[in-house]
Amino acid sequence: MTESENSKNRDTESNQAPDTLSKSVLSIALIGPDDNRRKAFLSVLAECQQENISEFTSFPPDLDHLPQALGQHYDVVILDVDSDPDYVFDLVERISDTDDASVMVYSSEADVKQAVRFMRGGASEYFTLPTASSEVANALQRAATREPATPILNSKINGQPLVFIGAKGGCGVTSIAANFAVLLARVSSQPTLLIDFGLPLGDVGINLGMPTANYSTANVLQDHSRLDARFLQSLTEKYSSSLSVLSAPGDFTSDLLTREAIEKLLEVARQNYSYIVVDVGSRVDLMETKLFEDSSIVFLITQVGISELRNSNRMISRFFALRNRNLQIVLNRYTPKTLLFDDSQIAKALTRPANWKIPDDYTTARRTENTGTPIALEDSPIALALKQMALTVCGLTEGKDKNKKKGFSLFKK
Repeated sequence: MTESENSKNRDTESNQAPDTLSKSVLSIALIGPDDNRRKAFLSVLAECQQENISEFTSFPPDLDHLPQALGQHYDVVILDVDSDPDYVFDLVERISDTDDASVMVYSSEADVKQAVRFMRGGASEYFTLPTASSEVANALQRAATREPATPILNSKINGQPLVFIGAKGGCGVTSIAANFAVLLARVSSQPTLLIDFGLPLGDVGINLGMPTANYSTANVLQDHSRLDARFLQSLTEKYSSSLSVLSAPGDFTSDLLTREAIEKLLEVARQNYSYIVVDVGSRVDLMETKLFEDSSIVFLITQVGISELRNSNRMISRFFALRNRNLQIVLNRYTPKTLLFDDSQIAKALTRPANWKIPDDYTTARRTENTGTPIALEDSPIALALKQMALTVCGLTEGKDKNKKKGFSLFKK
């Protein structure tokens, strides 16, 4: 492994990038055998940070020891995917397993499937060349504020439940919850659990390209009396280094969603994950469980239609009249130019303005659903809106406005 330049030190006073890191400068290893791609990425990287960047012109030859060493000596490791995708994937996995460094990759190809593969392997960012300096700056900002993932058996996490419920079936609850979870795990770098309570026909796995799973919520709920951290961990599927998924069962099952079982699962999950994203579909019968306690943030997914707005009004008045602070209203498939109601009429029906508006992009949504590719990994208006929701939940900002102070967030724990 040849280092062509040790710790490039440049003057940071005269040419600082707009998105300056808020803490000490990160130590970065940029590794890529192809000179043109490496130099192209370095030029963008230098706009964001001008010191403590080490270039390497070859990959480490020893996968058994050097990945851990990279994680110990650098805050961020950035790798060229195109030179040897399979080898780099192994390297990403091994560095990610150390939990010491943030791993990012870059490629000249906008290959969504490849991006999904590397993010599931542990990469926090997948850049496509040419990339904007603002994208790199925001990624470094997230890496600078990243805390090491908490071990699964830590019994004191007290994670944040984030419950997604629909005003009626077909509002897009599962798609929003699944893709939100992907982005939340990515931007926070914290252990996140996605639970599908859409029994018996939940589609969380399909939305994430995980149509089959060895275990499901049925296994957890059937044996909830012996549920602990190790048992829960053994039943979840890893989507990425930070996101675990507990899918709905693939077969029809008897109703296992008893209050006792749900609350035991939630208790164990909160002890071991920083965020617990729960898709309950439109099951208002779960309102009396601890899923909807005051400590939970509830996302009510609705659309601008007579039936959806009527149902939303009834649900808000019945269940959320006294807890507006923890209720977030999400208008899905929002297309203002084609609506029969204006914003004031919508707000009156909902008893207050919506917190979030997810734009309608039927083509992207349908294509990603049919190919098992998360919308979260697409460059689309839907993904951008969901990313803003995820950033707000974990108290982060996009960093585009350097003069805008980080405000108080009701989601901060």
